[in-house]
Amino acid sequence: MKVGVCGTGRMGSSIAQRLIAVGHEVSVWNRNRAKTEPLVEAGARLFATPAALIDGCEAVIVMLLNDAASEAVYRGPDGILQAKLAGKLVVDMSTVRPDTMRTLGAAVTERDAAFVESPVGGSTGPAREGKLFALVGGENADVARAMPILDKLCRRIEHVGPLGSGATLKLAINLPLLVYWQALGESLTICKPLNLPADRLIDILSDTAGTPTAMKGRGAVIAKVLGGQPLGEPAFGLSAAKKDLATAVQFAASLHAELPVAASALTCFEEAEAAGLGEADATAASTRWPQRQQVGPKQ
Repeated sequence: MKVGVCGTGRMGSSIAQRLIAVGHEVSVWNRNRAKTEPLVEAGARLFATPAALIDGCEAVIVMLLNDAASEAVYRGPDGILQAKLAGKLVVDMSTVRPDTMRTLGAAVTERDAAFVESPVGGSTGPAREGKLFALVGGENADVARAMPILDKLCRRIEHVGPLGSGATLKLAINLPLLVYWQALGESLTICKPLNLPADRLIDILSDTAGTPTAMKGRGAVIAKVLGGQPLGEPAFGLSAAKKDLATAVQFAASLHAELPVAASALTCFEEAEAAGLGEADATAASTRWPQRQQVGPKQ
């Protein structure tokens, strides 16, 4: 199948790599063309605009940073909505507000195309391995049409309702994990007087009821950073994590709901970004907090 990937940041690039590996004819577009170069070298075809990408493919996966980027890429002069959409399939995997997904999806389907939202759980490694977790929203017939692509990218696919449902659940899933990274930093802070080796401390904390599954993959990395080693290649960038927390808080406000813990964690992520950690892994929230705290007994 001719599949396009619209947006080749970390996740979009990993998804494109997976699609190439399983035999699809892959095309790409990205605002920063330099980010498409490794994919072109791997065999992907480059298109100059989102509209041209749609016109040249049977199906397009959209993976964009935030609501503003989505609005620009869909509604811009050479955007998705300017393409010949009739008969095409658009699968949007961006993490955005549910109302954004609904309005953009409606604009696509009004042009006689199929639209499915499928924000995904998992980072770059699972994306390259086809082990993402898809949170799908859309009409049954459109979802069925998207399944051959989703099956190659995901270990689990959950159709959770109409458009907007997947976006809602994705925000709900990311929220406690991101709050945890900040809480872990606070936990590490009060452990500083113990002077335990970082790898031992993380091993102890990881073998407890309060630890998320994500620690299985990131705990060893966090321990290395606490021990003075560099963080290495990010799996999920801190700026992207901050954006997801901010989106959840904003969406809750639109429902007249409050998220006080998430809002507090968001402030900490904003501070970490301002300190220059935006391109670091989201777990930098955990390692930064104890390093910025001078801990000792009260005088």
